[in-house]
Amino acid sequence: MKLPGPDHPITITQNPRRVRVRAGDIVIAESARALTLKEARYPAVQYLPREDANMALLERTERTTHCPYKGDASYFSIKADGKTLDNAIWTYETPFPAMAEISGHLAFYPDKVKIEEVG
Repeated sequence: MKLPGPDHPITITQNPRRVRVRAGDIVIAESARALTLKEARYPAVQYLPREDANMALLERTERTTHCPYKGDASYFSIKADGKTLDNAIWTYETPFPAMAEISGHLAFYPDKVKIEEVG
């Protein structure tokens, strides 16, 4: 486990805008409670609460990855409109203590879904 610091900063802030995630025309998630995670030089990532996602459209996959700063990530595919978007979502269900805020939240690959701020 590594801690964020000057050499690898990570910040988590409340996004003041409503965030909507769509697969085609189908809304997968929409939230006024999204968190914006900024990590080092990576693009900012929106983490939406699981309660604000249509979990009926999601299917857990076997894929897992490890981040030395956040912990172990699990993945979901999206099944909507007769299509499957494999491993389009990741989540840290039990993140390391420094990243506890993102527990219970989902992040989406922007090359697989449309993520937009709408409010």
